[in-house]
Amino acid sequence: MATGRSIVRRVASTPWNARLRELASQSLFSESITLYRSMLRSGSSPDAFSYPFTLKSCAALSLPVSGQQLHCHVIREGCVAEPFVVTALISMYCKCGLVEDARKVFDENTQSHQLGVCYNALISGYTANAKVADAACLFRTMKERCVSVDSVTMLGLVPVCTVPDYIWFGMSLHGECVKLGIDSELAVLNSFITMYMKCGSVESGRRLFDGVPVKGLITWNAVMSGCAQNGLAYDVLELYEEMKSYGVRPDPVTLVSVLSSCAHLGAQRIGQEVEKLVEANGFVSNVFVSNALISMYARCGNLAKARGVFDVMPVRSLVSWTAMIGCYGMHGMAETGVKLFDDMIKSGIRPDKTVFVMVLSTCSHSGLTEKGLELFDAMKREYKLEPGPEHYACVVDLLGRAGRIDEAMEFIESMPFEPDGAVWGALLGACKIHKNVDMAEVAFAKVIEFEPMNIGYYVLMSNIYTDSKNQEGIWRIRVMMRERGFKKEPGYSYVEHMGRVHLFLAGDRSHEQTEEVYRMLDELEASVMEIEGNTECDRCGEVSSSTREHSERLAVAFAILNTSPGAEILVIKNLRVCEDCHVFIKMVSKVVDRRFVVRDASRFHYFEDGLCSCKDYW
Repeated sequence: MATGRSIVRRVASTPWNARLRELASQSLFSESITLYRSMLRSGSSPDAFSYPFTLKSCAALSLPVSGQQLHCHVIREGCVAEPFVVTALISMYCKCGLVEDARKVFDENTQSHQLGVCYNALISGYTANAKVADAACLFRTMKERCVSVDSVTMLGLVPVCTVPDYIWFGMSLHGECVKLGIDSELAVLNSFITMYMKCGSVESGRRLFDGVPVKGLITWNAVMSGCAQNGLAYDVLELYEEMKSYGVRPDPVTLVSVLSSCAHLGAQRIGQEVEKLVEANGFVSNVFVSNALISMYARCGNLAKARGVFDVMPVRSLVSWTAMIGCYGMHGMAETGVKLFDDMIKSGIRPDKTVFVMVLSTCSHSGLTEKGLELFDAMKREYKLEPGPEHYACVVDLLGRAGRIDEAMEFIESMPFEPDGAVWGALLGACKIHKNVDMAEVAFAKVIEFEPMNIGYYVLMSNIYTDSKNQEGIWRIRVMMRERGFKKEPGYSYVEHMGRVHLFLAGDRSHEQTEEVYRMLDELEASVMEIEGNTECDRCGEVSSSTREHSERLAVAFAILNTSPGAEILVIKNLRVCEDCHVFIKMVSKVVDRRFVVRDASRFHYFEDGLCSCKDYW
């Protein structure tokens, strides 16, 4: 039974508590803490109902010292046994990164050992602080003590399972949900869809999604984001159309997934429609959407439009600057990219390690060797950022592409830590460019120690042996690939035409215009062969029949068939354009009135009048 004093105190504090609740619910956290202090100064005493809102405000603002002071007030006022106060204390400590203090609060209050809300708060805290083992252990304790497990428990646990290493735990939680009968709750289903997708188990995620009877926006976003993360761009666009047919309105999360898929496919027309939707719905100020628009336009070959989106952004985050710098690097415009980096510094934004990777890579792909070395030095000297393996790999690539192979090797040997696969892979790529077989064999032996199952390095070494006509080496690599069960990834290219993406595989004969495409290809090859006095052209006639049917050639032939003279044609290939096809497209650009933009796995190539923007340096 409440004492007279506690009743009086509760009555006195009620108006204050109502206002504290109102401020916290409106996310006016600073005002909430200020009001609590005013409450103390007025002589009113807080009660158990005052603390949860104030503790929530401390957590939201990450004010651990203020939170600890409130904890003292809780003890002084005798409210430490109240379940909702204990839960608020646990949450506050976890959100402030003081997980050990949260655990002490939990352990010291024996009453909390039988309360699901306290377990849920601590489990969520462990998850948010990436303490997977602690979260799993506490869940096991919870079950051993027969404390009721509910959907909140699961929503706290499932996020720890969003990496492939822990999918086994996630699957066991899914089974537990089925057993408890909470597997049909929409929030739980959405979390499992996200988990399966992030772990790469797309089929399981889609199966769950398909079984949801009434899909809300969050459910659609979960599956679309998952497909986008797994490179299933076609699926994302199909799901987007299906979602619209059900009358579900997209939000910024939806549009970021759709734009990233448009970027992947080079589907600029669909991306432009999405941009109109962004403007109509007032999402222009959303920095994530703007960054996705920049990436979409840049990867669709429209660099001017990407820069236009960047220039009108009301607030540019470091991610926005990094994305735009990367766009210039991808398009071979290193000088502009480096100038933008300088503009970013002048604007007062401090660079991080990610933007240095981008600007170093930009210098590497355009031959700005000295500038890249200067930036690498500035990273350490001016900005006190310790370079990681990815930065060293960029410098190796920078030196290697410039033909300074021996210097690149010396740089590797001087590294303060053991070089990883990316570093040795950069050296291997440089050896391919400059046909240095001896150094390539050293780099290959090293890189497969770190990444024995990366097929790309085996293919690269095989190509190096092919260029040097080393048949023994080629067979040795093929044997290694066979022993490891490798299959070379098929090359494919696609072109957007009339709002539809047309996909071509090497040797493809499934397209409805196959006959016309191959006839056009024959005509192009004949025209190219007629060009006199060009030694590169001789190579076009010597390539194997399989090379003559490479996907990028088929895509080029299709695009010429379906466009008018003077048009710009964008072709996207999943792999690096081979040397023979690079030469072929250069020659084609000389005999037809078209400008070809080819995006391969490395960068953009602009072909016009028999020349390429990369200057054969890619």
